[in-house]
Amino acid sequence: MSAHRHEPLARAVILACRQRHLMIATAESCTGGKVAVALTDIAGSSDVVERGYVTYSNRAKSEALGIPEGIIERHGAVSVETACAMAEAARDRSGADMAVSITGIAGPGGGTATKPIGLVHFACSGPGDHFAERTREFGDVGRSEVRELATEQALKMLLQAAKSAPAGSQAAVPTK
Repeated sequence: MSAHRHEPLARAVILACRQRHLMIATAESCTGGKVAVALTDIAGSSDVVERGYVTYSNRAKSEALGIPEGIIERHGAVSVETACAMAEAARDRSGADMAVSITGIAGPGGGTATKPIGLVHFACSGPGDHFAERTREFGDVGRSEVRELATEQALKMLLQAAKSAPAGSQAAVPTK
């Protein structure tokens, strides 16, 4: 059901990236790879999807993406700073033109007074010098719904970033 929920938006992201010859990487924590799944459910997505990182643990964020432990120690895994570092690292490590990151608290546990259930941070790096970050408080609407809403927000950020690049402005997409 969730794949169909995101299909129109994921299809629009794939089309916009294909028209602009952009490659995408994802760095996901609380969504567990749902953004990458939504994108790769679209036939022909290999033209624009480079790779996805699911970095659920703090160790994975450090090992797979190279996020300095100091960022997580100072700000927490669920923070704007960590989301920004994840997006930049995913883009740099993958060589993609753009990357989106997601880190948050889906619930049902894990929330605090300052970081409640439903709090999710996003960042999108690229194309070019484009950079955007967002914080959303979806509320305690259930784990599944937080993850679905976060996936939708990340896809919207990718679409906006892709549309900010002129059509055909990047290097040609490699053929397979």
